[in-house]
Amino acid sequence: MALDQVLDPLRATAFTLLGAPTSRMEVIGFLTGALCVWLVARQNPWNWPIGIVNNGAFFALFITAGIYADAWLQTVYLALAVYGWWAWLRGGERRGGEGHSALAVSRTTARQWRVLAGIGIAGTLALTWLLAAATDSTVPFPDAVTTVLSLLATWGQARKKVECWWLWIAADLIYVPLYAYKDLWLTAILYVGFMALCALGLRAWWADLRTPALAAA
Repeated sequence: MALDQVLDPLRATAFTLLGAPTSRMEVIGFLTGALCVWLVARQNPWNWPIGIVNNGAFFALFITAGIYADAWLQTVYLALAVYGWWAWLRGGERRGGEGHSALAVSRTTARQWRVLAGIGIAGTLALTWLLAAATDSTVPFPDAVTTVLSLLATWGQARKKVECWWLWIAADLIYVPLYAYKDLWLTAILYVGFMALCALGLRAWWADLRTPALAAA
């Protein structure tokens, strides 16, 4: 079966929002995305398989909208989701003869921040150039910077680094006007909601990070 035959029913308009057609795949992306971020904030590992469904919906949506870097970012998310699912369940400290425990929330070290900053700057410059030179993208820089920020945030999420929420918030602040510009209004609204969920996630993870220290005091 050709890819278009699979995608055509999902591309069909579900309803019109602010004068722009909203496709079924955008609705699926909205629902799975909201549920995924809510589960991340609650440190529920089921966020990862639900996130994989979200990746598939957004891949199709962004390819159709010409947001190419964010589209192919979804395939990277899928690979990171497999790693993140394992890390959350088995990536913690080793427990005697029982294997590894679940991963605990931690801080990003100064060395890790330096590496992330270097990757972020280099990745944004390279991806902006690639999108401008090799595609018909009308938004190469915002597409590139949100892609890179999202990858860095996903790494932090997979390793349960509390600062990953700040990276998600930074990306969301750019995503909202980007999606509005592309008439993806439901997705823009979703990312406004993401910012609120990110604030809740940051608060919950920070509290979880402080709990062992308070218990030991």
